[in-house]
Amino acid sequence: MNRIVCLIAAFLTVSVSLSAQNETYSWNHLPSAALPHFKKDTFDIIKYGAISDGITLNTKSINDAIIDCSNKGGGVVLIPQGLWLTGPIELKSNVNLHISNAALLQFSDDKSQYPLVMGDFEGHPSPRNQSPISGTNLTNIAITGSGIIDGHGEVWRAIAKERLIESDWKKLVASGGIVSENGKEWLPSESYLLGMKTKDAIKVQSGKTLSDYQPMKDFFRPNMVVFNNCNKVLLQGTTFRNSPAWCLHMLLCQDLTVQEVHVLNNWNAMNGDALDVESCNRVLVEGSTFDAGDDGICVKSGRDEEGRRRGVPTENMVVRDCIVYRAHGGFVIGSEMSGGARNIFVSNCTFIGTDIGLRFKTTRGRGGIVEKIYIKDISMKEIIHEAILFDMYYQVKADKKELKPVTEATPQFRNFYVSNVVCDGAEKAIMVRGLPEMSIKGIHLDDMTLRTQKGIELIEAEDISLKNINVVSTETNPVVYIDNGSKITLDNIKYNNNADLLFSINGEKSSVITVSKTDVSKAMRKSIFVNGATESSLIFTVK
Repeated sequence: MNRIVCLIAAFLTVSVSLSAQNETYSWNHLPSAALPHFKKDTFDIIKYGAISDGITLNTKSINDAIIDCSNKGGGVVLIPQGLWLTGPIELKSNVNLHISNAALLQFSDDKSQYPLVMGDFEGHPSPRNQSPISGTNLTNIAITGSGIIDGHGEVWRAIAKERLIESDWKKLVASGGIVSENGKEWLPSESYLLGMKTKDAIKVQSGKTLSDYQPMKDFFRPNMVVFNNCNKVLLQGTTFRNSPAWCLHMLLCQDLTVQEVHVLNNWNAMNGDALDVESCNRVLVEGSTFDAGDDGICVKSGRDEEGRRRGVPTENMVVRDCIVYRAHGGFVIGSEMSGGARNIFVSNCTFIGTDIGLRFKTTRGRGGIVEKIYIKDISMKEIIHEAILFDMYYQVKADKKELKPVTEATPQFRNFYVSNVVCDGAEKAIMVRGLPEMSIKGIHLDDMTLRTQKGIELIEAEDISLKNINVVSTETNPVVYIDNGSKITLDNIKYNNNADLLFSINGEKSSVITVSKTDVSKAMRKSIFVNGATESSLIFTVK
């Protein structure tokens, strides 16, 4: 534990600053998370009758050890070397669940071991099967050690035929379950199919009890580790793999530390998020590796009216020295961000093969404000879509002509500061897409080299600054596309020689687009103005 304290102290010494709009944002005083502390007493699960044969169900033995440890003032519950089959485990206050090196904690594939409970999923109260590991209203808890926790997720998840090679598809179909009527999807059971066909099944409906959801029980896949309203939480060193849905779901927690953790979910694992930090305060995520079937490191704070009613943002969070392999996004905020997010610092991270690198997503109806986000020193390689994406049309069709009233359900993105990003391969360098009634505002991007297929796209964006951006794109018609953008500063933009078109300015709201220190002579055409945009909207300065 002393090593952890030293590392926490070390990150407070970081001293780098970003400058934008004549304001300086310092990295000298980062938020910190308090660590849990435990008694040295050790409670070995073998002494409670646990047997490491991969056959014996050790649920009672492990939970008895946890309860005894907590009742005696806390300490370490030891999962020693071996393969330990178990059902759901409930952590208790002052307990460090330690998974030893060469220990495999294997959760059962018998779904009857996981009773239905009232839980939370994708920002809504929802019926769920009990999580393999859970804890509610606890203080001073941890999962540590370099062993492996396996959620047996493949028995819970549906999967499309196109996501498997033919031999694996045949093997899966032969294992049981059912195939959809169109032959394109494998489903675990008829119970799962019933839930899939029931409208809004994942939401708790007024007047219904858990027994009403029992016929579709299989549909409510559990998140593998869920800590709800817990204080002083530590996850350190452990490998978590093969979760039924989200892997690590931290909800309404304070003083959360995730350090040197590894999350491994198949790339085709539906809802296979690695880490979801929802409505938490004082968070450190450090030195960890994520390979996920959905988003990698994801910040959330509830969904729509329920999230706004809860009104608890994720805030005061530090993410550093992490690697994300294949995932829908490397570092992500949203789309369930209705309680807001703020004061988040991300640095020294690498994304390889993710769908999107830095991903910020929301949609109408969410509400919430995401602001004061600081990101620096990011490396990316082989990004499938956008290297950097701000999008207010998540999972809906964008219609720039549709103007709706601004209400509490209108989401806001503002005051992001992103610096020193290198991307080697992506479909698009930067995309910012706001709403006609609510522009994305205050985005400051500095010092980047982005080798991509397409360049920069700014739609319904206001107060945007791009400085020292080198876009090496194969498609250059245009390099920069602006649609209804205002107060946009483009300073020292570099691009390919003989680019087809440097600027395409669109929309009658486009105005005060200032270009400086940019060699416009390299482009075959400097600019065009369409769909109501005028030449006066684009200003070239000598400075």
